[in-house]
Amino acid sequence: MRIYVGNLSWASTEEELRQLFDEYGSVTDVSVITDRDTGRSRGFGFVEMEGDGGKEAIAALDGTEFGGRRLTVNEARPRHEGR
Repeated sequence: MRIYVGNLSWASTEEELRQLFDEYGSVTDVSVITDRDTGRSRGFGFVEMEGDGGKEAIAALDGTEFGGRRLTVNEARPRHEGR
């Protein structure tokens, strides 16, 4: 399951996200999206998890505080061609 994580602190790292989601199951991939010109975080990322851990993580983490900000956590929408 691919999970969208929004409203991340600019300082949040992929390793911190992995540790946060590891509690709920097997994390297979983590990416914090960065601006291609500045390299600075764009404030959101994606976590991929195996099995039912993703649904549990979404239920537990949506609206919780992480890095001083209230997270938005939900199932990622499929990518659209052309983006």
